[in-house]
Amino acid sequence: MNGPDVPVPPDLRSRPRREWLHFPDRVNEASARLVATGVVILGLLYLLTGSAWPVALLAYGFVARVAAGPTFSPLAQLVTRLITPRVAPGARTVAGPPKRFAQGIGATLSVAAATAHALGHPAVAATLVAMIVGAASLEAGAGYCIGCRIHALLVRAGIASPEACPDCADISRTRAA
Repeated sequence: MNGPDVPVPPDLRSRPRREWLHFPDRVNEASARLVATGVVILGLLYLLTGSAWPVALLAYGFVARVAAGPTFSPLAQLVTRLITPRVAPGARTVAGPPKRFAQGIGATLSVAAATAHALGHPAVAATLVAMIVGAASLEAGAGYCIGCRIHALLVRAGIASPEACPDCADISRTRAA
């Protein structure tokens, strides 16, 4: 129960709690690319410093975005509420399920990296974070989402449900790779 001491973001006040853990069906492409830029920055901070906090923030952010889109991710909130409206107010939207799948890959890699770091295996952690930085750099700089492409291949191969993402099932709806 929320009391006066527990702040709730304005967009959550009007939604039942069961709807808080919701990933959007459509995602603002500019916001996705700007979040990826933040991921690159955090990843590079980890690779340059070896400090635990950037990899911990990466792991939390990815898990939060998989669970609820931008709702509980400070980086995604910053991007969607402050940055995107100022730099790309009319950006196009793209299918949400592939972005969620990509966030899931990031969550897996970043949680594994944070665990490796905590267990004293910095080389393993750095390798995993470098993979995240590489993929996020492609998204941030070129708008190429590796996880989204994998998701589309899984849908087309019949491994993932085409109902979850009609855009993924119809190759004519997606941009050329």
